[in-house]
Amino acid sequence: IKFIHSIKRKLRKTDSIIRVTDKSGIFHIGSTLDYDEKVQRYQVKTNAYIQLSSDPLMDTFYKVVSLLNNLRTKQQITQWQHTKMMPDKNKIQLAYLYFIPKPHKTGTPLRPIVSGMNTPTTKISKMLDRLIRPLFDQYVKQTTIIDGVHLIRQLDKYVSLGLLKPSTHLCTFDITDLYTMLPQEESIAILKQFLIRFNHTHVRGMSINAIESLARIVLTENVFIYGNKYYRQIKGGAMGSPFTLTLANIFMWHWEQKLVEKQKASNELYGRYIDDIFLTSNDSIESLHDMLENANNYHLNIKLTREVGSCVSFLDVQINNQDGNITTSVYHKEASEPYIVPFKSDHPRHIFENIITTSLLRAIRYSSTLQAFNHEIRALKLMLIYNSYPSRYIYHYLKKFFQQLSATSISILPMIHDENEYVLLRSKLLSKPTPSEHARASRIATTLDNKHQNISVDPLVHAKVHKSDNITTFTCPIIIHYTHESRYAHYKSIIHKAWFESFYRTPVMMTKLIVGSRNNPNLTKELVRHNPSKHEKRKKKQ
Repeated sequence: IKFIHSIKRKLRKTDSIIRVTDKSGIFHIGSTLDYDEKVQRYQVKTNAYIQLSSDPLMDTFYKVVSLLNNLRTKQQITQWQHTKMMPDKNKIQLAYLYFIPKPHKTGTPLRPIVSGMNTPTTKISKMLDRLIRPLFDQYVKQTTIIDGVHLIRQLDKYVSLGLLKPSTHLCTFDITDLYTMLPQEESIAILKQFLIRFNHTHVRGMSINAIESLARIVLTENVFIYGNKYYRQIKGGAMGSPFTLTLANIFMWHWEQKLVEKQKASNELYGRYIDDIFLTSNDSIESLHDMLENANNYHLNIKLTREVGSCVSFLDVQINNQDGNITTSVYHKEASEPYIVPFKSDHPRHIFENIITTSLLRAIRYSSTLQAFNHEIRALKLMLIYNSYPSRYIYHYLKKFFQQLSATSISILPMIHDENEYVLLRSKLLSKPTPSEHARASRIATTLDNKHQNISVDPLVHAKVHKSDNITTFTCPIIIHYTHESRYAHYKSIIHKAWFESFYRTPVMMTKLIVGSRNNPNLTKELVRHNPSKHEKRKKKQ
Protein backbone atom coordinates (compact mmCIF):
# COMPACT_ATOMS: atom_id res chain seq x y z
CA ILE A 1 0.00 0.00 0.00
CA LYS A 2 2.82 2.41 0.89
CA PHE A 3 4.49 1.65 -2.44
CA ILE A 4 1.30 2.41 -4.37
CA HIS A 5 0.74 5.69 -2.51
CA SER A 6 4.36 6.62 -3.20
CA ILE A 7 3.84 6.11 -6.95
CA LYS A 8 0.65 8.19 -6.89
CA ARG A 9 2.46 11.05 -5.11
CA LYS A 10 5.27 11.01 -7.69
CA LEU A 11 2.76 11.04 -10.54
CA ARG A 12 1.03 14.10 -9.08
CA LYS A 13 4.32 15.82 -8.30
CA THR A 14 5.71 15.38 -11.83
CA ASP A 15 2.35 16.04 -13.54
CA SER A 16 2.50 12.60 -15.16
CA ILE A 17 -0.19 10.22 -16.32
CA ILE A 18 -0.10 6.43 -16.24
CA ARG A 19 -1.98 4.23 -18.70
CA VAL A 20 -2.01 0.61 -19.81
CA THR A 21 -0.72 0.39 -23.37
CA ASP A 22 -2.75 -0.74 -26.36
CA LYS A 23 -2.38 -4.50 -27.09
CA SER A 24 0.76 -5.18 -25.01
CA GLY A 25 -1.01 -4.34 -21.73
CA ILE A 26 1.98 -2.86 -19.88
CA PHE A 27 2.19 0.43 -17.98
CA HIS A 28 3.14 3.59 -19.85
CA ILE A 29 4.00 6.79 -18.01
CA GLY A 30 3.85 10.03 -19.94
CA SER A 31 3.59 13.75 -19.44
CA THR A 32 0.05 15.00 -18.86
CA LEU A 33 0.84 17.97 -21.10
CA ASP A 34 2.02 15.66 -23.91
CA TYR A 35 -1.16 13.57 -23.61
CA ASP A 36 -3.35 16.69 -23.74
CA GLU A 37 -1.54 17.97 -26.85
CA LYS A 38 -1.96 14.61 -28.61
CA VAL A 39 -5.65 14.51 -27.70
CA GLN A 40 -6.16 18.00 -29.13
CA ARG A 41 -4.32 17.06 -32.34
CA TYR A 42 -6.45 13.94 -32.63
CA GLN A 43 -9.67 15.92 -32.21
CA VAL A 44 -8.59 18.42 -34.88
CA LYS A 45 -7.44 15.68 -37.29
CA THR A 46 -10.61 13.59 -37.06
CA ASN A 47 -13.11 16.42 -36.50
CA ALA A 48 -15.26 13.74 -34.86
CA TYR A 49 -16.40 15.49 -31.67
CA ILE A 50 -18.36 18.63 -30.82
CA GLN A 51 -18.56 20.18 -27.36
CA LEU A 52 -21.95 20.46 -25.63
CA SER A 53 -23.05 23.20 -23.27
CA SER A 54 -24.84 20.98 -20.73
CA ASP A 55 -25.15 17.42 -19.46
CA PRO A 56 -26.97 15.43 -22.20
CA LEU A 57 -27.69 12.31 -20.12
CA MET A 58 -31.40 12.72 -19.41
CA ASP A 59 -32.15 14.12 -22.85
CA THR A 60 -30.63 10.98 -24.39
CA PHE A 61 -32.53 8.78 -21.94
CA TYR A 62 -35.91 10.23 -22.94
CA LYS A 63 -35.06 9.92 -26.65
CA VAL A 64 -34.25 6.23 -26.18
CA VAL A 65 -37.42 5.53 -24.18
CA SER A 66 -39.57 7.32 -26.74
CA LEU A 67 -38.02 5.42 -29.65
CA LEU A 68 -38.36 2.01 -27.98
CA ASN A 69 -41.99 2.62 -27.02
CA ASN A 70 -42.80 3.83 -30.52
CA LEU A 71 -41.19 0.77 -32.15
CA ARG A 72 -43.03 -1.56 -29.80
CA THR A 73 -46.37 0.16 -30.46
CA LYS A 74 -45.82 -0.36 -34.20
CA GLN A 75 -44.79 -4.00 -33.49
CA GLN A 76 -41.42 -3.49 -35.17
CA ILE A 77 -39.67 -5.07 -32.19
CA THR A 78 -40.80 -7.89 -29.90
CA GLN A 79 -41.80 -7.44 -26.28
CA TRP A 80 -38.70 -9.36 -25.21
CA GLN A 81 -36.46 -7.03 -27.23
CA HIS A 82 -38.25 -3.97 -25.86
CA THR A 83 -37.66 -5.14 -22.29
CA LYS A 84 -34.01 -6.05 -22.89
CA MET A 85 -33.17 -2.69 -24.50
CA MET A 86 -35.06 -0.40 -22.10
CA PRO A 87 -32.58 1.55 -19.92
CA ASP A 88 -33.04 1.81 -16.15
CA LYS A 89 -33.40 5.45 -15.16
CA ASN A 90 -31.88 4.77 -11.75
CA LYS A 91 -28.75 3.13 -13.15
CA ILE A 92 -27.85 5.12 -16.26
CA GLN A 93 -24.56 7.01 -16.34
CA LEU A 94 -22.85 9.26 -18.83
CA ALA A 95 -20.03 7.59 -20.76
CA TYR A 96 -16.50 8.92 -20.42
CA LEU A 97 -13.70 9.15 -22.96
CA TYR A 98 -10.12 8.17 -22.29
CA PHE A 99 -7.07 7.50 -24.45
CA ILE A 100 -4.56 4.66 -24.35
CA PRO A 101 -1.03 4.92 -25.81
CA LYS A 102 0.28 2.86 -28.73
CA PRO A 103 4.05 2.74 -28.08
CA HIS A 104 4.56 0.18 -30.88
CA LYS A 105 3.89 3.00 -33.37
CA THR A 106 6.12 5.98 -34.13
CA GLY A 107 5.44 8.94 -31.86
CA THR A 108 3.26 6.89 -29.48
CA PRO A 109 -0.14 7.96 -30.84
CA LEU A 110 -3.28 7.56 -28.73
CA ARG A 111 -6.32 5.36 -29.24
CA PRO A 112 -9.67 6.78 -28.04
CA ILE A 113 -11.92 4.53 -25.95
CA VAL A 114 -15.45 5.50 -24.93
CA SER A 115 -16.40 3.60 -21.79
CA GLY A 116 -20.13 3.39 -21.31
CA MET A 117 -21.26 0.41 -19.28
CA ASN A 118 -24.58 1.98 -18.29
CA THR A 119 -25.39 4.62 -20.89
CA PRO A 120 -28.98 4.92 -22.17
CA THR A 121 -27.95 3.27 -25.48
CA THR A 122 -25.74 0.47 -24.08
CA LYS A 123 -28.47 -2.18 -24.11
CA ILE A 124 -29.50 -1.24 -27.65
CA SER A 125 -25.88 -1.54 -28.81
CA LYS A 126 -25.60 -4.99 -27.23
CA MET A 127 -28.88 -6.13 -28.79
CA LEU A 128 -27.92 -4.97 -32.29
CA ASP A 129 -24.55 -6.66 -31.98
CA ARG A 130 -26.22 -9.84 -30.75
CA LEU A 131 -28.60 -9.91 -33.73
CA ILE A 132 -26.40 -8.71 -36.58
CA ARG A 133 -22.86 -9.89 -35.87
CA PRO A 134 -23.80 -13.58 -36.44
CA LEU A 135 -25.18 -12.60 -39.86
CA PHE A 136 -21.90 -10.92 -40.75
CA ASP A 137 -20.01 -13.99 -39.52
CA GLN A 138 -22.16 -16.22 -41.68
CA TYR A 139 -22.20 -14.28 -44.95
CA VAL A 140 -18.74 -12.68 -45.05
CA LYS A 141 -16.64 -15.58 -43.77
CA GLN A 142 -14.90 -16.07 -47.14
CA THR A 143 -13.01 -12.78 -46.81
CA THR A 144 -12.75 -12.59 -43.01
CA ILE A 145 -9.61 -13.62 -41.14
CA ILE A 146 -10.59 -14.91 -37.71
CA ASP A 147 -7.14 -15.21 -36.13
CA GLY A 148 -3.54 -16.15 -36.89
CA VAL A 149 -4.27 -19.87 -37.20
CA HIS A 150 -7.02 -19.19 -39.73
CA LEU A 151 -4.61 -17.08 -41.81
CA ILE A 152 -1.96 -19.83 -41.76
CA ARG A 153 -4.52 -22.34 -43.02
CA GLN A 154 -5.40 -19.96 -45.88
CA LEU A 155 -1.71 -19.62 -46.75
CA ASP A 156 -1.25 -23.42 -46.73
CA LYS A 157 -4.18 -23.78 -49.12
CA TYR A 158 -2.74 -21.06 -51.38
CA VAL A 159 0.59 -22.92 -51.50
CA SER A 160 -1.04 -26.33 -52.10
CA LEU A 161 -2.80 -24.92 -55.18
CA GLY A 162 0.58 -24.00 -56.65
CA LEU A 163 -0.12 -20.26 -56.60
CA LEU A 164 2.94 -19.20 -54.60
CA LYS A 165 5.99 -18.14 -56.59
CA PRO A 166 9.40 -16.84 -55.51
CA SER A 167 8.28 -13.42 -56.80
CA THR A 168 4.91 -13.40 -54.98
CA HIS A 169 4.43 -10.18 -53.04
CA LEU A 170 2.95 -10.20 -49.54
CA CYS A 171 1.04 -7.09 -48.58
CA THR A 172 -0.55 -5.86 -45.37
CA PHE A 173 -2.29 -2.58 -44.71
CA ASP A 174 -4.36 -1.09 -41.95
CA ILE A 175 -7.06 1.55 -41.98
CA THR A 176 -6.27 4.72 -40.08
CA ASP A 177 -8.75 5.52 -37.27
CA LEU A 178 -11.48 3.29 -38.73
CA TYR A 179 -13.96 3.57 -35.84
CA THR A 180 -13.71 7.34 -35.71
CA MET A 181 -13.83 7.88 -39.48
CA LEU A 182 -17.01 5.91 -40.23
CA PRO A 183 -19.58 8.25 -41.85
CA GLN A 184 -22.66 7.73 -39.70
CA GLU A 185 -25.56 8.01 -42.16
CA GLU A 186 -23.68 6.21 -44.92
CA SER A 187 -22.81 3.37 -42.53
CA ILE A 188 -26.48 2.98 -41.57
CA ALA A 189 -27.45 2.91 -45.27
CA ILE A 190 -24.84 0.20 -45.93
CA LEU A 191 -26.14 -1.78 -42.95
CA LYS A 192 -29.62 -1.69 -44.48
CA GLN A 193 -28.17 -2.68 -47.87
CA PHE A 194 -26.37 -5.62 -46.24
CA LEU A 195 -29.57 -6.94 -44.66
CA ILE A 196 -31.55 -6.59 -47.90
CA ARG A 197 -28.75 -8.24 -49.90
CA PHE A 198 -29.01 -11.36 -47.75
CA ASN A 199 -32.84 -11.36 -47.57
CA HIS A 200 -33.31 -10.22 -43.97
CA THR A 201 -36.33 -7.92 -43.80
CA HIS A 202 -36.59 -9.01 -40.15
CA VAL A 203 -33.96 -10.33 -37.76
CA ARG A 204 -35.48 -12.47 -35.01
CA GLY A 205 -38.66 -10.40 -35.01
CA MET A 206 -37.00 -6.99 -35.37
CA SER A 207 -37.85 -5.15 -38.59
CA ILE A 208 -35.20 -3.65 -40.83
CA ASN A 209 -36.66 -0.17 -40.19
CA ALA A 210 -36.35 -0.71 -36.45
CA ILE A 211 -32.72 -1.79 -36.89
CA GLU A 212 -32.07 1.38 -38.88
CA SER A 213 -33.64 3.62 -36.21
CA LEU A 214 -31.86 1.86 -33.35
CA ALA A 215 -28.50 1.98 -35.14
CA ARG A 216 -28.97 5.69 -35.71
CA ILE A 217 -29.67 6.48 -32.06
CA VAL A 218 -26.64 4.44 -30.94
CA LEU A 219 -24.40 6.48 -33.24
CA THR A 220 -25.93 9.94 -32.88
CA GLU A 221 -26.44 9.76 -29.11
CA ASN A 222 -22.85 8.82 -28.35
CA VAL A 223 -22.35 11.52 -25.71
CA PHE A 224 -19.69 11.49 -23.04
CA ILE A 225 -17.58 13.51 -20.64
CA TYR A 226 -13.88 14.22 -21.08
CA GLY A 227 -11.70 16.71 -19.25
CA ASN A 228 -14.68 18.00 -17.27
CA LYS A 229 -16.50 18.88 -20.52
CA TYR A 230 -19.42 17.28 -22.38
CA TYR A 231 -19.09 16.04 -25.97
CA ARG A 232 -21.04 14.37 -28.75
CA GLN A 233 -19.41 12.19 -31.41
CA ILE A 234 -20.60 13.30 -34.86
CA LYS A 235 -18.44 11.00 -36.95
CA GLY A 236 -17.94 7.27 -36.50
CA GLY A 237 -18.90 5.25 -33.46
CA ALA A 238 -17.63 4.67 -29.97
CA MET A 239 -14.69 2.29 -29.74
CA GLY A 240 -15.90 0.34 -26.75
CA SER A 241 -19.50 0.00 -27.92
CA PRO A 242 -20.35 -3.58 -29.01
CA PHE A 243 -22.28 -2.53 -32.11
CA THR A 244 -19.51 -0.27 -33.46
CA LEU A 245 -17.33 -3.28 -34.30
CA THR A 246 -20.15 -4.97 -36.23
CA LEU A 247 -21.06 -1.77 -38.08
CA ALA A 248 -17.40 -1.14 -38.98
CA ASN A 249 -17.11 -4.68 -40.35
CA ILE A 250 -20.23 -4.25 -42.50
CA PHE A 251 -19.02 -0.87 -43.78
CA MET A 252 -15.68 -2.46 -44.74
CA TRP A 253 -17.54 -5.37 -46.41
CA HIS A 254 -19.03 -2.78 -48.77
CA TRP A 255 -15.74 -0.89 -49.19
CA GLU A 256 -13.67 -3.97 -50.07
CA GLN A 257 -15.86 -5.34 -52.89
CA LYS A 258 -13.63 -4.09 -55.73
CA LEU A 259 -10.49 -5.44 -54.09
CA VAL A 260 -12.12 -8.80 -53.36
CA GLU A 261 -13.29 -9.21 -56.97
CA LYS A 262 -9.84 -8.36 -58.34
CA GLN A 263 -8.11 -10.78 -55.98
CA LYS A 264 -10.63 -13.51 -56.78
CA ALA A 265 -10.16 -13.05 -60.53
CA SER A 266 -6.38 -13.38 -60.08
CA ASN A 267 -6.64 -16.42 -57.73
CA GLU A 268 -4.93 -14.38 -55.03
CA LEU A 269 -5.48 -14.31 -51.28
CA TYR A 270 -7.49 -11.57 -49.61
CA GLY A 271 -8.50 -11.45 -45.97
CA ARG A 272 -9.47 -8.77 -43.46
CA TYR A 273 -9.42 -8.67 -39.68
CA ILE A 274 -11.45 -5.56 -38.77
CA ASP A 275 -9.08 -2.75 -39.88
CA ASP A 276 -6.12 -4.92 -40.93
CA ILE A 277 -5.94 -6.45 -44.42
CA PHE A 278 -3.67 -9.14 -45.88
CA LEU A 279 -3.32 -10.02 -49.54
CA THR A 280 -0.96 -11.68 -52.01
CA SER A 281 -0.06 -10.55 -55.52
CA ASN A 282 1.89 -11.91 -58.48
CA ASP A 283 1.60 -8.65 -60.40
CA SER A 284 4.54 -6.31 -60.81
CA ILE A 285 5.37 -4.13 -57.84
CA GLU A 286 4.27 -1.09 -59.87
CA SER A 287 0.85 -2.62 -60.62
CA LEU A 288 0.44 -3.60 -56.98
CA HIS A 289 1.19 -0.09 -55.76
CA ASP A 290 -1.25 1.32 -58.34
CA MET A 291 -3.97 -1.05 -57.09
CA LEU A 292 -3.37 -0.05 -53.48
CA GLU A 293 -3.29 3.64 -54.38
CA ASN A 294 -6.66 3.23 -56.09
CA ALA A 295 -7.98 1.48 -52.98
CA ASN A 296 -6.78 4.44 -50.96
CA ASN A 297 -9.17 6.61 -52.98
CA TYR A 298 -12.26 4.38 -52.73
CA HIS A 299 -13.60 6.53 -49.91
CA LEU A 300 -12.62 9.93 -48.58
CA ASN A 301 -12.62 8.74 -44.95
CA ILE A 302 -10.75 5.44 -45.43
CA LYS A 303 -6.98 5.86 -45.65
CA LEU A 304 -4.51 2.99 -45.75
CA THR A 305 -1.02 2.48 -44.39
CA ARG A 306 0.62 -0.34 -46.34
CA GLU A 307 3.63 -2.63 -46.18
CA VAL A 308 4.74 -4.71 -49.19
CA GLY A 309 7.56 -7.24 -49.32
CA SER A 310 8.58 -10.87 -49.11
CA CYS A 311 8.40 -10.79 -45.31
CA VAL A 312 5.52 -9.14 -43.45
CA SER A 313 3.71 -9.43 -40.13
CA PHE A 314 -0.04 -9.73 -39.75
CA LEU A 315 -1.74 -9.90 -36.34
CA ASP A 316 0.78 -11.96 -34.35
CA VAL A 317 2.11 -14.00 -37.31
CA GLN A 318 5.40 -13.40 -39.12
CA ILE A 319 5.09 -14.51 -42.78
CA ASN A 320 8.08 -14.99 -45.07
CA ASN A 321 8.23 -15.97 -48.75
CA GLN A 322 11.65 -17.64 -48.99
CA ASP A 323 12.19 -18.31 -52.68
CA GLY A 324 8.72 -19.76 -53.16
CA ASN A 325 8.39 -21.41 -49.74
CA ILE A 326 6.15 -19.87 -47.09
CA THR A 327 7.49 -19.95 -43.55
CA THR A 328 5.61 -18.63 -40.54
CA SER A 329 6.49 -17.94 -36.93
CA VAL A 330 5.25 -16.00 -33.91
CA TYR A 331 5.60 -12.26 -34.37
CA HIS A 332 6.60 -10.11 -31.41
CA LYS A 333 6.32 -6.34 -31.78
CA GLU A 334 9.53 -4.41 -31.16
CA ALA A 335 7.83 -2.47 -28.37
CA SER A 336 6.45 -5.59 -26.67
CA GLU A 337 7.66 -6.43 -23.19
CA PRO A 338 8.21 -9.93 -21.77
CA TYR A 339 5.39 -9.42 -19.28
CA ILE A 340 2.73 -11.93 -18.29
CA VAL A 341 0.84 -12.55 -15.04
CA PRO A 342 3.68 -12.88 -12.48
CA PHE A 343 3.88 -16.21 -10.72
CA LYS A 344 3.90 -14.48 -7.33
CA SER A 345 0.60 -12.70 -8.00
CA ASP A 346 -2.50 -13.86 -6.17
CA HIS A 347 -4.36 -15.58 -9.03
CA PRO A 348 -6.00 -19.01 -9.23
CA ARG A 349 -3.40 -21.65 -10.09
CA HIS A 350 -5.05 -22.61 -13.37
CA ILE A 351 -4.26 -19.15 -14.74
CA PHE A 352 -0.53 -19.91 -14.76
CA GLU A 353 -0.98 -23.31 -16.40
CA ASN A 354 -3.24 -21.75 -19.05
CA ILE A 355 -0.55 -19.18 -19.90
CA ILE A 356 1.96 -21.95 -20.61
CA THR A 357 -0.53 -24.10 -22.52
CA THR A 358 -1.82 -21.32 -24.78
CA SER A 359 1.72 -20.10 -25.48
CA LEU A 360 2.81 -23.61 -26.47
CA LEU A 361 -0.24 -24.08 -28.69
CA ARG A 362 0.48 -20.80 -30.46
CA ALA A 363 4.18 -21.66 -30.85
CA ILE A 364 3.42 -25.01 -32.53
CA ARG A 365 0.64 -23.73 -34.76
CA TYR A 366 2.51 -20.63 -35.91
CA SER A 367 6.02 -22.10 -36.29
CA SER A 368 6.25 -23.79 -39.69
CA THR A 369 9.67 -25.30 -38.90
CA LEU A 370 11.13 -27.09 -35.90
CA GLN A 371 13.87 -24.47 -35.74
CA ALA A 372 11.33 -21.64 -35.43
CA PHE A 373 9.42 -23.61 -32.78
CA ASN A 374 12.51 -24.27 -30.65
CA HIS A 375 13.44 -20.59 -30.91
CA GLU A 376 9.97 -19.61 -29.66
CA ILE A 377 10.15 -22.16 -26.82
CA ARG A 378 13.45 -20.70 -25.63
CA ALA A 379 11.90 -17.22 -25.68
CA LEU A 380 8.87 -18.55 -23.77
CA LYS A 381 11.05 -20.12 -21.07
CA LEU A 382 13.00 -16.90 -20.62
CA MET A 383 9.77 -14.91 -20.32
CA LEU A 384 8.39 -17.32 -17.72
CA ILE A 385 11.61 -17.21 -15.69
CA TYR A 386 11.64 -13.40 -15.97
CA ASN A 387 8.17 -13.42 -14.37
CA SER A 388 9.33 -15.67 -11.49
CA TYR A 389 7.94 -19.00 -12.73
CA PRO A 390 10.05 -21.76 -11.09
CA SER A 391 12.10 -23.90 -13.49
CA ARG A 392 10.57 -27.09 -12.11
CA TYR A 393 7.07 -25.69 -12.62
CA ILE A 394 7.89 -24.78 -16.23
CA TYR A 395 9.37 -28.22 -16.94
CA HIS A 396 6.39 -29.97 -15.33
CA TYR A 397 3.83 -28.26 -17.55
CA LEU A 398 5.96 -28.56 -20.69
CA LYS A 399 6.12 -32.28 -20.03
CA LYS A 400 2.41 -32.50 -19.24
CA PHE A 401 1.54 -30.63 -22.45
CA PHE A 402 3.54 -32.96 -24.70
CA GLN A 403 2.40 -36.09 -22.88
CA GLN A 404 -1.22 -35.21 -23.62
CA LEU A 405 -0.43 -34.71 -27.32
CA SER A 406 1.93 -37.61 -27.96
CA ALA A 407 0.12 -40.62 -29.45
CA THR A 408 3.28 -42.68 -29.88
CA SER A 409 5.72 -44.33 -27.53
CA ILE A 410 8.49 -42.11 -28.87
CA SER A 411 9.59 -39.71 -26.17
CA ILE A 412 9.35 -36.08 -27.26
CA LEU A 413 9.71 -34.65 -23.80
CA PRO A 414 10.27 -31.92 -22.95
CA MET A 415 11.47 -30.84 -26.43
CA ILE A 416 10.93 -32.16 -29.95
CA HIS A 417 14.08 -33.05 -31.89
CA ASP A 418 12.66 -34.81 -34.93
CA GLU A 419 11.39 -32.59 -37.79
CA ASN A 420 8.94 -35.20 -39.13
CA GLU A 421 7.49 -35.76 -35.68
CA TYR A 422 7.04 -32.02 -35.27
CA VAL A 423 5.32 -31.68 -38.66
CA LEU A 424 2.82 -34.40 -37.70
CA LEU A 425 2.11 -32.77 -34.33
CA ARG A 426 1.68 -29.33 -35.92
CA SER A 427 -0.64 -30.69 -38.60
CA LYS A 428 -2.79 -32.27 -35.90
CA LEU A 429 -3.07 -29.03 -33.92
CA LEU A 430 -3.61 -26.80 -36.96
CA SER A 431 -6.71 -28.79 -37.88
CA LYS A 432 -8.36 -28.20 -34.51
CA PRO A 433 -10.69 -25.19 -34.12
CA THR A 434 -9.39 -22.26 -32.11
CA PRO A 435 -11.38 -20.43 -29.39
CA SER A 436 -12.13 -17.62 -31.88
CA GLU A 437 -13.54 -20.15 -34.36
CA HIS A 438 -15.66 -21.76 -31.65
CA ALA A 439 -17.01 -18.33 -30.68
CA ARG A 440 -17.90 -17.48 -34.28
CA ALA A 441 -19.59 -20.86 -34.84
CA SER A 442 -21.64 -20.38 -31.67
CA ARG A 443 -22.79 -16.96 -32.88
CA ILE A 444 -23.80 -18.31 -36.29
CA ALA A 445 -25.66 -21.21 -34.66
CA THR A 446 -27.91 -18.76 -32.81
CA THR A 447 -29.25 -17.43 -36.14
CA LEU A 448 -30.32 -20.83 -37.44
CA ASP A 449 -33.53 -22.73 -36.84
CA ASN A 450 -34.82 -26.06 -38.11
CA LYS A 451 -35.94 -24.44 -41.39
CA HIS A 452 -32.60 -22.82 -42.21
CA GLN A 453 -29.88 -25.34 -41.52
CA ASN A 454 -28.10 -25.12 -44.89
CA ILE A 455 -24.69 -25.17 -43.23
CA SER A 456 -23.22 -28.45 -44.48
CA VAL A 457 -19.97 -26.68 -45.37
CA ASP A 458 -19.24 -25.88 -41.72
CA PRO A 459 -19.23 -28.93 -39.42
CA LEU A 460 -18.35 -26.78 -36.42
CA VAL A 461 -21.58 -24.79 -36.75
CA HIS A 462 -23.47 -28.07 -37.17
CA ALA A 463 -21.97 -29.27 -33.91
CA LYS A 464 -22.99 -26.06 -32.11
CA VAL A 465 -26.58 -26.34 -33.39
CA HIS A 466 -26.78 -29.98 -32.34
CA LYS A 467 -25.31 -29.18 -28.93
CA SER A 468 -27.82 -26.37 -28.32
CA ASP A 469 -30.67 -28.77 -29.14
CA ASN A 470 -29.51 -31.13 -26.41
CA ILE A 471 -28.72 -28.63 -23.67
CA THR A 472 -30.88 -28.89 -20.58
CA THR A 473 -32.96 -25.76 -20.10
CA PHE A 474 -32.44 -24.24 -16.67
CA THR A 475 -34.37 -21.52 -14.91
CA CYS A 476 -32.56 -18.29 -14.01
CA PRO A 477 -29.13 -19.24 -12.65
CA ILE A 478 -27.80 -18.43 -9.20
CA ILE A 479 -24.34 -16.88 -9.39
CA ILE A 480 -22.01 -16.92 -6.39
CA HIS A 481 -18.73 -15.00 -6.49
CA TYR A 482 -15.98 -14.88 -3.90
CA THR A 483 -12.63 -13.08 -3.89
CA HIS A 484 -9.86 -15.51 -4.73
CA GLU A 485 -7.45 -16.59 -2.02
CA SER A 486 -5.26 -19.69 -2.02
CA ARG A 487 -7.00 -21.03 1.08
CA TYR A 488 -10.32 -21.00 -0.80
CA ALA A 489 -9.02 -23.22 -3.61
CA HIS A 490 -11.57 -25.99 -2.95
CA TYR A 491 -14.58 -23.72 -2.35
CA LYS A 492 -16.17 -24.39 -5.75
CA SER A 493 -16.30 -28.16 -5.34
CA ILE A 494 -17.46 -27.84 -1.71
CA ILE A 495 -20.33 -25.48 -2.64
CA HIS A 496 -21.44 -27.65 -5.58
CA LYS A 497 -21.35 -30.75 -3.40
CA ALA A 498 -23.43 -29.06 -0.68
CA TRP A 499 -25.90 -27.85 -3.33
CA PHE A 500 -26.30 -31.35 -4.78
CA GLU A 501 -26.69 -33.03 -1.38
CA SER A 502 -29.25 -30.46 -0.23
CA PHE A 503 -31.47 -30.28 -3.32
CA TYR A 504 -31.09 -33.64 -5.08
CA ARG A 505 -34.42 -34.78 -6.61
CA THR A 506 -36.06 -31.43 -5.93
CA PRO A 507 -37.23 -28.75 -8.43
CA VAL A 508 -34.34 -26.57 -7.26
CA MET A 509 -31.97 -28.74 -9.33
CA MET A 510 -33.43 -27.07 -12.43
CA THR A 511 -31.72 -23.86 -11.27
CA LYS A 512 -28.18 -23.69 -12.55
CA LEU A 513 -25.55 -22.89 -9.92
CA ILE A 514 -22.53 -20.90 -11.10
CA VAL A 515 -19.65 -20.48 -8.66
CA GLY A 516 -16.79 -18.20 -9.67
CA SER A 517 -13.95 -16.27 -8.14
CA ARG A 518 -12.98 -12.63 -8.50
CA ASN A 519 -9.35 -11.65 -8.77
CA ASN A 520 -7.92 -9.34 -6.14
CA PRO A 521 -7.43 -5.67 -7.12
CA ASN A 522 -4.29 -5.28 -9.23
CA LEU A 523 -1.95 -2.37 -9.92
CA THR A 524 -3.97 -1.30 -12.95
CA LYS A 525 -7.04 -0.77 -10.80
CA GLU A 526 -5.02 1.04 -8.15
CA LEU A 527 -2.96 3.33 -10.39
CA VAL A 528 -4.93 3.91 -13.61
CA ARG A 529 -7.99 6.14 -13.41
CA HIS A 530 -9.93 6.66 -16.64
CA ASN A 531 -13.25 8.02 -15.43
CA PRO A 532 -13.82 11.39 -13.78
CA SER A 533 -13.73 11.30 -9.99
CA LYS A 534 -16.88 11.93 -7.95
CA HIS A 535 -15.37 15.23 -6.88
CA GLU A 536 -14.96 16.31 -10.51
CA LYS A 537 -18.55 15.28 -11.34
CA ARG A 538 -19.94 17.27 -8.40
CA LYS A 539 -17.79 20.23 -9.40
CA LYS A 540 -19.15 20.04 -12.96
CA LYS A 541 -22.77 19.99 -11.78
CA GLN A 542 -22.15 23.08 -9.68
